[in-house]
Amino acid sequence: MKGKSFAVIGLGRFGMTLAETLAESDCDVLVIDDKEENIQEIADKVTYAVKADVREPGILKQLGVQNVDVAVIAVSENIEASITATMQAKELGVPYVMAKATSGLHGRILDKVGADEVIYPEKSMGLRVAKNLMSTGFLDIFELSSEFSMAEIRIPEGWIEKCLRDLKIREKYGINIIGIKIGEEVRVDLDPNEELPANCTLIAVGKNRDLNKV
Repeated sequence: MKGKSFAVIGLGRFGMTLAETLAESDCDVLVIDDKEENIQEIADKVTYAVKADVREPGILKQLGVQNVDVAVIAVSENIEASITATMQAKELGVPYVMAKATSGLHGRILDKVGADEVIYPEKSMGLRVAKNLMSTGFLDIFELSSEFSMAEIRIPEGWIEKCLRDLKIREKYGINIIGIKIGEEVRVDLDPNEELPANCTLIAVGKNRDLNKV
């Protein structure tokens, strides 16, 4: 994502975290919010922070939103502001507009007015937590689609000090091991002849039913 420029409109918990994370990754980040305290909190962390009401006609153009690569409409509690900001961003020709929705109806409206992607962060997090609670063998799981997921798995005892080539995990289980994690270090350049250490966790991708078998 380095080198891209972003506008984050709305500094609730989601917008604030998103803007700070993008800025920490050396991206150019413009943030817009109608609350002075939010602007003051993030001003030193992003490229440019401005207090403005996005419902004001032409305000996004005045602030240069047309110059960014991606606009994230993170304001969602005020549906009028959410819809207006999405419409303005698309009319200004922003290449990719992502908008946060709080309900199915809200999401459908955002889709109708031109959002390239509509997201439901609270719903997504709820689904992820539920899957983690139900899937006790996983340390973490991230749903890629309704059928596929990426999961962090405790290394089964029978796999310790054995290599991927001998374990034939893809052939036996239909999943791919794409990395291992030791402490906070993640390795993706795996040698199929290297023995798997006892203190590692495995990062696997596959169909949900195959991951559950493991």
